[in-house]
Amino acid sequence: MNHMPSRRHLLIASAATLVAPAWLPSALAQTKNLRPTPSQTEGPFYPVALPADSDADLLKNGKVNYGQGQPAWLEGTVVDLAGVPVSGAVVEIWQCDHAGHYHHPGDGGRADPAFQGFGKVTVGRDGRYRFRTIRPVQYSGRTPHIHVKVRLDRLELLTTQLYVAGDPGNERDFLWRRLNDEARAALTVPFAPGSDGVRANFPIVIQA
Repeated sequence: MNHMPSRRHLLIASAATLVAPAWLPSALAQTKNLRPTPSQTEGPFYPVALPADSDADLLKNGKVNYGQGQPAWLEGTVVDLAGVPVSGAVVEIWQCDHAGHYHHPGDGGRADPAFQGFGKVTVGRDGRYRFRTIRPVQYSGRTPHIHVKVRLDRLELLTTQLYVAGDPGNERDFLWRRLNDEARAALTVPFAPGSDGVRANFPIVIQA
């Protein structure tokens, strides 16, 4: 019996190799047994109306630059449980300014107008997102945190909060204390010093 692959089989195999993204085998090999990023409450200060400037740079609201707080880069990837990037997902973040105020009527309209306070980006085929913002600060008894929401088309896939590793306010925060050890590890990330501000990497895993 002839066990040599036919020309047709070779052509199919070659086509599959060309179509499959180059990153897919290695990504899947490195991301086994992923668990979804834990969800948390949206909180009271999600914008009533999105700002006219809603891009990824929260340190520039329109033509006005924001010079308060500690500049920070927040970046990461959005993937599903198999480690495949969720292309087209929209990542939103919102947070208070350096003085602890949100752009929200419920916070008295005291937020610094130079701080955008909200931003969103659409991830590409690699699933990556990146924001320019400030290291979060505490307010009204809450430990420093950044709110995060992920949407895909009309679906809301995740709402959660991101915390700063090592911040002394975490142990006193009622929402952070409710998390088990695994959830704390997923939502609490270091803000490490960089050449142009601190940097944080927050990988997001979606149960889509």
